[in-house]
Amino acid sequence: MLEILALIFLTRDVGKIALKKGLKPGMWKLYAVLAWFAGEIPGIIIGVLLFGIDNLISVELVAVAGALTGFLILRSALLKKPDTLENEIEQIGNNQ
Repeated sequence: MLEILALIFLTRDVGKIALKKGLKPGMWKLYAVLAWFAGEIPGIIIGVLLFGIDNLISVELVAVAGALTGFLILRSALLKKPDTLENEIEQIGNNQ
């Protein structure tokens, strides 16, 4: 349940960044969810290999770490994209 709440807030953040970059926020929110699961599934596998199937708390912590890693990789890729030209045009002449 906490993962769902975290994912809601994180996808909202990605949507705002995508909008600022002039990209479709809905697509990037979908990419964020897919990146979350793409990191969580290997995290589950690694957690089971390290701690065994009986230690579910440790497995879940490794899975969440993998999910967060997948999300952060996607977020950094989004942040590297250039901003829209409208923002650059508005800042012409400002010496800040």
